[in-house]
Formats: sequence, structure tokens, C-alpha cells
Amino acid sequence: MQMNRLLEIVYILLSKERVTAKELAERFNVSRRTIYRDIDALSIAGVPVYMEKGKGGGISLLPGFTLDKTFLTEQEQEDILFALQALGAIHPRETSQALSKLSTVFNKKLVNWIDVDFSDWSCGHDDIFHKLKTAIFNKTVVVFDYYSTKGEKTRREVEPIQLFFKHQSWYLKGFCLSRHDMRFFKLTRIKNLILTEQHFNERTSYKVSSGISEKKDHNSLIRLKLKIEADMAYRVYDEFDPENIQMLSDGNFIVTAVFPEDEWVYGYIMSFGECIEVIEPVHIRKIIQVKLEKSLNKYL
Repeated sequence: MQMNRLLEIVYILLSKERVTAKELAERFNVSRRTIYRDIDALSIAGVPVYMEKGKGGGISLLPGFTLDKTFLTEQEQEDILFALQALGAIHPRETSQALSKLSTVFNKKLVNWIDVDFSDWSCGHDDIFHKLKTAIFNKTVVVFDYYSTKGEKTRREVEPIQLFFKHQSWYLKGFCLSRHDMRFFKLTRIKNLILTEQHFNERTSYKVSSGISEKKDHNSLIRLKLKIEADMAYRVYDEFDPENIQMLSDGNFIVTAVFPEDEWVYGYIMSFGECIEVIEPVHIRKIIQVKLEKSLNKYL
């Protein structure tokens, strides 16, 4: 609490030429003696703060002082501002005031280097990400309808643990009270999300990971070898790592990629239409062949 108060006192002094101990004491709901101790602590830390007694006196900083000369290096200041901007990209209302304060404290001009839009090109903004973020920080249970890869709808109660981004999609990791197990949920399949007031305690039986790469998921990962025609070059370079792309003499591509094997990956492959051929593995090639034949039969 004292550290927060000390930082805010410095910010107040940077914003005003002079302030009295009485004003600071009333602002922080502490005694004047506490404020005097805070001023002593700032002086010991190297902040050039001084007090003048009598009429017209008060607490002030030496002219031209900026906090960066005392506490943080240039790189540390930039890292703090960049981190806040990254957070502000997903929830600007919570960080804009802190950004404004710190940019003043560090005497730096903000650079708008990042922006995140969670909506797609065809619809309006969806606040599901922000609701889940709130639930994670507050440790409250969420309830929602979830659609599987087969289109089956189930009602889920989940203790949300982590949001993460992997292969062009956002996922929620949480303990599913409906299944009594840790599960991953693709955000685009979450509907009718409700924030409850039911709090939960952090479980010790699981480890938060940075993605869908836990041991139980490795068994379902497959390595694909794909031949993709030149007409799809824009997707090849957008969706695959350059080191996994081999350009052939005719302009076509051989691409390798690792994906979890499920209905999503079959649909992803078929989204390339006639411009793709599965080379390996053979069983995926056969699955795509069967699906395409069933699709074709609908038009015969």
C-alpha cells in the first residue's frame, strides 16, 4: 500500500507545482505524520522532494525532475509502456489512465504501436473475450453453450483459467464442472456466455500451459504433407511458416504442417477446394476422398 501511495504522491507532485501535507493526508486518508514519513522515504530513494513551512509553503519537486532519472532505465520505461499498451489493446478502459500517468511520469510521448480487433470482417464486436478475462481475474465460474466440431450443443459450467491464441484462433482453458476435467474451448464455438457470481479456488491438480500442447493432446497431432497450387499462394504465405514451404518449379507448393486431427482439420483442408492434395498421411488422404465423394453425390 505504501509503495502505491509513494508513486501516486510523485505523480501528484509532477502534475502540480506544490501541494500541502494536509491535502495529501486527506487524499490518502492518513495522518500528516504518515505523509512526512513518505516524503522522507522519497528523499532517501533519491527523489528531489522538499518541503517549505509557513504560509504559501508546501511539498514540491525540483524543477525539471522526471521519474526516469531515479528509478527506471530507458529500456525499462519503454517495456512498461509497451506492456500496458498491449493490455490496452484488449481492454483500453482499464489501462488508458495508467498509460497517461506513466507517460507523464516518464516524460515520453506514447506511440500507438498495437491494436487488436476481436471481431471478424462480417460482424460487429463481440465482448466474449473481455467477459472471460474478467472471470479469470475474478475467479468466477462461467456458464455457456458450447458447440462441438460435430455441431452438438452442450451446456457447460467452467472455471476459466487461461485465454491463449494458437493457429489463428483464441481458446479458453478451464476446468469443466460438467465433465470434471480440464478442457479447451474454442471461443468461436462459445455462445450465450453468462458470468456468474460463484467464486472458485485455484486448483492444484493441473498446470497452466501456453497452448494446446499437453501430453494428452500429442497423441492426436498429425504431420501433414500437402501439395497446394500456385493460385493459393496468398493463403500459403499467410497460414504456414516459411520454413515449411517448398516452392516447386511449376509455381506450386509442398507444405508441411502439424495439426490436431479432428473434424476441423478436415474442413480446413477442404477449404482449399480443388487447389490442394493431401500427400501424407495416407489415412487423411482417404478421409478427405470419402468426404469429397459424399459431397459430390449431393450434386449428381
